[in-house]
Amino acid sequence: MSIDRISLNGFRNHAATSLEGAAQFNLLIGENGAGKTNILEALSLLAPGRGLRRAAIAEMASADGPGGFAVGASLANDGEPVRLGTSTDPARPTRRAVRINGAEASALALGEWLALAWLTPAMDGLFMDSAGARRRWLDRMAVALDATHARAAARYEAALRERNRLLAGEAAPDPVWLDGIEAQMAEAGAALSAGRSRLVAALGEELAALPDEPFARPELALVSGGDGTPEALRASRALDRSAGRTLAGPHRDDLTVTMAGKGHAAAQCSTGEQKAMLIAITLAHAALAARGRASVLLLDEVAAHLDPRRREALYERLAAGKTQVWFTGTELAPFAAIGGEATVWRVSGGTVAREG
Repeated sequence: MSIDRISLNGFRNHAATSLEGAAQFNLLIGENGAGKTNILEALSLLAPGRGLRRAAIAEMASADGPGGFAVGASLANDGEPVRLGTSTDPARPTRRAVRINGAEASALALGEWLALAWLTPAMDGLFMDSAGARRRWLDRMAVALDATHARAAARYEAALRERNRLLAGEAAPDPVWLDGIEAQMAEAGAALSAGRSRLVAALGEELAALPDEPFARPELALVSGGDGTPEALRASRALDRSAGRTLAGPHRDDLTVTMAGKGHAAAQCSTGEQKAMLIAITLAHAALAARGRASVLLLDEVAAHLDPRRREALYERLAAGKTQVWFTGTELAPFAAIGGEATVWRVSGGTVAREG
């Protein structure tokens, strides 16, 4: 399956936009501020989570509209198409509603249909960013391979918030109540850590088979955030209560990335090397995701910042796979090598016109 049709209504600067007849390669071409990345953001909402900008629901609705938005997509299938949709929830304006084939569903259920990933300019500093940013990235990639990972993450975060709330309270929390919360944390945390470990191992195998050039080959390792078993959580209550938060567990995990051959930590590498490693990981993940559900990759302004050799290698790697790719760019020239096989849309002022 792949996305065949997309509709945006009241989404950022798109009052009513429809794109039909998507191909494996899809080019969104237009000036800066035309609304290209807004289309990618809308697509990213067809996966669990907050989308590629992690924006609040209210920020996504068009300022000129009634205050809500709707995004829909049709997945081409051998039989009946699968219809996915997400919109502002009328009953809870700060949350979004999801429908699959016309029936109400949870956002987590979207992950059962689409394996979505993205690479944006804001991610260029990921290796120098916080551990939390890298954990979110890991979990997004894990969800694209295994939709149940999203449920484990949600359960763990809910239990963690409740434990932290109790520990930060003025009165000593009920130990029996804490026992129950910590048991849930431990169970969900074990599933969360296992999902991350499987992802890192699978990516490592995929990356190990690749040459060191033209994209610098990264080596990955998951660093544990500490013991999250019920026994360890129980033993750390006094220390955690003093700190006002849980000091150890999967919520403190981190990903270390090292440049193969040089042995340099990614954060110490050049900007170009960091970008090359980020692309290498993205391509390895796309190859893994395409072996399961429908795989979609969103690449925002990636081609324009690559030299011709790496750009050609990027297109060759993507063409050899089954992932549907959506590119943005200000001009067609960087996409000359795939222009003949791509669907091209011109984006201007929140409107879209298909070429050819």
